Amino acid sequence: MDTRFAISEYNDAAEINRQLDELISKPIYSVSPEALKDYETNYFDAKCAKSKAMIEEAKSIIPGGVQHNLAFNYPFPLVFTKANGMKLYDIDGNEYFDFLQAGGPTVLGSNPPEVREKVIELLNDCGPSIGLFHEYEYKLAKKIADSIESVDMFRMQGSGTEACMTAVRVARLATGNKNIVKMGGAYHGWSDQLGYGIRIPGSKFTQAHGVPLYIFKHTQEFFPGDLNSLERVLKRNLLRGGTAAVFIEPVGPESGTTPLPKDFNKGVERLCRKYGALLVFDEVVTGFRIGMAGAQGYFGVSPDLTIFGKVIAGGYPGAGGIGGKREYMKYLGAGLDGNQKIHKAFTGGTMTATPLSCVAGYYMLEEIDKQNACQKAGQMGDRLTKGLQELIKQYNLPFVAFNQGSICHLETVGTMHFAINWMKPWQIPHILDETNVRKQAMTHMGAAYMANGLVTLAGSRLYTSAAYTPELIDEALNRFETVFKQVTLQA
Repeated sequence: MDTRFAISEYNDAAEINRQLDELISKPIYSVSPEALKDYETNYFDAKCAKSKAMIEEAKSIIPGGVQHNLAFNYPFPLVFTKANGMKLYDIDGNEYFDFLQAGGPTVLGSNPPEVREKVIELLNDCGPSIGLFHEYEYKLAKKIADSIESVDMFRMQGSGTEACMTAVRVARLATGNKNIVKMGGAYHGWSDQLGYGIRIPGSKFTQAHGVPLYIFKHTQEFFPGDLNSLERVLKRNLLRGGTAAVFIEPVGPESGTTPLPKDFNKGVERLCRKYGALLVFDEVVTGFRIGMAGAQGYFGVSPDLTIFGKVIAGGYPGAGGIGGKREYMKYLGAGLDGNQKIHKAFTGGTMTATPLSCVAGYYMLEEIDKQNACQKAGQMGDRLTKGLQELIKQYNLPFVAFNQGSICHLETVGTMHFAINWMKPWQIPHILDETNVRKQAMTHMGAAYMANGLVTLAGSRLYTSAAYTPELIDEALNRFETVFKQVTLQA
């Protein structure tokens, strides 16, 4: 098993959280109104005219004008037509450093030729989908099982959301328990019952508009990094149907926006064993980005089920799957494997495990492994973070930069760091209002980055890939410095 990881040195989670606590207690610093106006006029209006026109047209037939939440950028989404390595190009011909990396899956960089050529071969021979078994379904499953120690068996799904839904059903069948517990603020897809406690720890159902409250009867949350909070929930559940599973993003909610102590996952594993719950690791982002052995390999934890996404289809459609220990994965094969004595977890998907997704996923993982891409991308994340920290200090800004390998965070307003104390419900409207104000400031920073050729995730998260070099990271840092020079205290 590969033991090379993207994380070279684990952060002091308590210190970073202290800095984030300070950040949200301070006034907002963001790009100055004058600089923002200049970007709107002289970059977006003048140099992105084709994007602006297309988005205006798209709004008439696409809600909000875009099909993906990550595509929205202030003052309007840009239309991208080309991706190559660590560069993106928009319809107007502008070139950008890609720190979005499609939301995380392109650890090698965008559109690597080694994968693309195999996909073209497949399309010439077979086509993207046949609805029957293809040899690469086995090859991809074996590659994943060979890489992740806790994965005895693997089942492909269409997305991480679908894989999380399947994990819930498997956990309930395997344990006979009812409740699902998740870390507050974490994202496990957009299914009804897991749309609980999202974005803001303690928010419970308040962010899940359109979902009836009774859906959450058997879903609870606990506070990030707080094992006592988790154990209180698990104890209560002993009297109301038991806990089927505890879901964890192993580096912290929303891909580590609130860092966790290094031994935290071990503590969660211990509590799961104590209270008879399955431990579900959501490795949609961390799987094959932290290392070939996953974040679980780095932390030395053996989850019962693991959620995969993004990278396991090589950046192509069909990016989702669930792997785990044989004793639990059997609930996905009941009947198909001759075992009629147990119920089969209800799951499916016409476009699940297509030849296209399996071929792309297999060769992507092969190349990541062969090129030691996780560690290389992590080294670039270290260099980017260190450079950002030096700029923050140089310009005396309250910002906080940290990383978990190639998952980098640049918190300028701390929107994701707020939490709601349900013993003080009168705080809820204030906290929701404050996060909305800070989110707007964050989008303005994102616009300034974009106008300087830097594509980020919502202006606060950046993914590095193995396609970056030290020289390219340094050039990107020069562009960040241009923006930092324009930051002022907001009125």
